[in-house]
Amino acid sequence: MKINKGILELVGNTPLVELDKISSGLSSNIYVKLEGSNPTGSIKDRVAYYFIEDAECRGLLNPG
Repeated sequence: MKINKGILELVGNTPLVELDKISSGLSSNIYVKLEGSNPTGSIKDRVAYYFIEDAECRGLLNPG
């Protein structure tokens, strides 16, 4: 098991799972992303993370 140093390491690494029972007999595979495994359970985690990171890099956020 991988141990992460912080919650931000979990953002954007959404697991991808193959639905092999559903796609058996089809000419294509079906995959789903487990967005509920994001830190807050939301698909918006990645977007929020990058907005905050960008604002911090550009000096738009003040401490506190």
